Amino acid sequence: MNQKITGIWGRKIGMTQVFVNDKVVPVTAIDIAHWRVTNIKTKEQDGYNALQVGLIKDRYKNEPYNNNWIKKPSVYYSFIREIPLVSAAADVVVGGAIDFAMALKLGELVDVSGITIGKSFAGVVKRWRFAGPPASHGSTMGNRPGSIGSLVKSGYVAKGKKLPGHMGCDKRMMKNLEVVMVKEDTKTLLVKGSIPGKSGNLVFVRKVQVSNE
Repeated sequence: MNQKITGIWGRKIGMTQVFVNDKVVPVTAIDIAHWRVTNIKTKEQDGYNALQVGLIKDRYKNEPYNNNWIKKPSVYYSFIREIPLVSAAADVVVGGAIDFAMALKLGELVDVSGITIGKSFAGVVKRWRFAGPPASHGSTMGNRPGSIGSLVKSGYVAKGKKLPGHMGCDKRMMKNLEVVMVKEDTKTLLVKGSIPGKSGNLVFVRKVQVSNE
């Protein structure tokens, strides 16, 4: 199963530091506990191989599993997501707990994708890191973006012009992050560096190299 799975789902906990070979390494902690298989997709029936997994809600994490969880997924699961498989899964059952900690190894490289933190409406200085106008010599420009006109025709604004607008809430991916630690007891994954999103956000940890077995 570990060779067939292409990635895992988890929730971002936050950033911390750990010692690796007597060096301080900044890492991001990801909670990968309490996931169960809710459906199995096959190429013969659905056109592709995948696992549908659900994150159990906090109030049901310590309760025994029963068939009602499949009949009413919105009641018992906070999120339901899919994981693409290299080939059909033969050793999993619907309703069974899935151990994501066994899917990754220390030193393995992964790509982590998530939704960035929302910043609402932002100006060009914050959104695009414009330098802004001079702070002295009588400048009255403020933080406006400057001229957006064009000599081609009146009122024409070039496509892609950097202007104020909504910032954040975009899907982004950090590539080639090293797996620093996998804690079996707490089902926590530590990856080197930062990942998109705020604490509690759902993230997908994708393997960089997937076996063809």
